[in-house]
Amino acid sequence: MSIVVTGATGNLGRHVVEQLLEKVPAEQVTAVVRSPEKAADLAERGVRLAVADYNVPESLDGVFAAGDKVLLISGNEFDKGRVQQHRRVIEAAKAAGVALLAYTSAPKTLTATLADDHRGTEKALLDSGVPYVLLRNGWYHEVYTENLAPVLKHNAVVAAAGEGRISSAARADYAAAAVAVLTGEGHENKTYELGGDEAWSLAEYAAELSRQTGKEIAYKPVTVEELTGILAGAGLPEPVAAIFAGVDASIAKGELVVTSGDLARLIGRPATPLADAIAAALKN
Repeated sequence: MSIVVTGATGNLGRHVVEQLLEKVPAEQVTAVVRSPEKAADLAERGVRLAVADYNVPESLDGVFAAGDKVLLISGNEFDKGRVQQHRRVIEAAKAAGVALLAYTSAPKTLTATLADDHRGTEKALLDSGVPYVLLRNGWYHEVYTENLAPVLKHNAVVAAAGEGRISSAARADYAAAAVAVLTGEGHENKTYELGGDEAWSLAEYAAELSRQTGKEIAYKPVTVEELTGILAGAGLPEPVAAIFAGVDASIAKGELVVTSGDLARLIGRPATPLADAIAAALKN
């Protein structure tokens, strides 16, 4: 039996594998990667590597085995049919007879276009009959804290989220939830709505940045159309820019507020506060 993590060299996947290695022997962990070079350090530590590509169905043959627990981390290729990509993984896992397949989805409340692929994947997973866990991850602190350069350059947080609030958490928190499910018992066919303990607004984010930097950083609300143009101007393909700007519209409607408490319960501790994530980012 192995715990199999897809997208293992991605931002979330790395956290998951690292945390798994604190709980189970390395030989029980399989990292599914496209590029083994990016995972050479994991292989050196005893992690089994499986080279596969969501876009090449035959590459998934032999990746899974009966009794495996699998974490399907959603892909980030918005232009390549993510539902179909994910369905290939689900089909390969079902054929192998895996014991559990956990999927990193989006909050039930999210209606933005970004959520469409998640809903399609959830349906494919439930229709498959494979024992499942839906990890409906809320927004990540890192969406903001990894993009501080333009904020600090212009002393402005620019967003189309209005006064909406966000229950974000750190990637490491969501990874800890996935690890709890993959190494624990009794999670079959459960759905977890995951988010941080304290919701915050972009105005509060700007105020916290101001406090920690000593600079006057303002929140500058813009329209969804304006934000789409800004993101496209920064280099994002326009369809992708529109998807991310659409999330801001959902934030404005309160769709990224998560009040379930599932994240803190799963990980057995409070989620990482936004202020801590900001402080860590400013040190780097």
